[in-house]
Amino acid sequence: MNWLSSLPSSKKAWALLALSAALFELIALYFQYVMNLEPCIMCIYQRTAMLGLLGAGIVGYILPSNWLYKGTGLAIWGISSIWGWLIAREHINMQTTTDPFAFTCDIVPNFPSFMPLHEWLPAFFAATGDCGNIDWSFMNMSMPGWMEIIFAFYSLSFILIMAATIVGKSK
Repeated sequence: MNWLSSLPSSKKAWALLALSAALFELIALYFQYVMNLEPCIMCIYQRTAMLGLLGAGIVGYILPSNWLYKGTGLAIWGISSIWGWLIAREHINMQTTTDPFAFTCDIVPNFPSFMPLHEWLPAFFAATGDCGNIDWSFMNMSMPGWMEIIFAFYSLSFILIMAATIVGKSK
């Protein structure tokens, strides 16, 4: 608990985390509803991880000097960014494999039964696309390739903040 108090308590940093994640969510909706790119199950899971980053930013912003809020925000940030990176990595493997039986792409998201987000907000969480399709690319990278970079940046930022705190406490 003591080490949490040594972490930075900047509302601006937490706001930046929340606002950047919100921007990525808006971009995803733009791709879906303006460009008519249907999200697959892996896209929905990456969207959910990005919502976790948005939530982490909001939680940390509320009371950044409080160890409970800061610790909760950091935990959500770490889990969401690393999970998002892993999902994006798996999605890339689905798109680049030559073995048609290597992966399956579910149709219905595997959310907990007590929280069926795809039923509550189907416009946001329903998976209507195919994981193997590459319907969009920029600079020779598909959407999951870009998401892998984005989640890697969030993960690396989280790891660097944690490492700086640990190194700072040991001095």
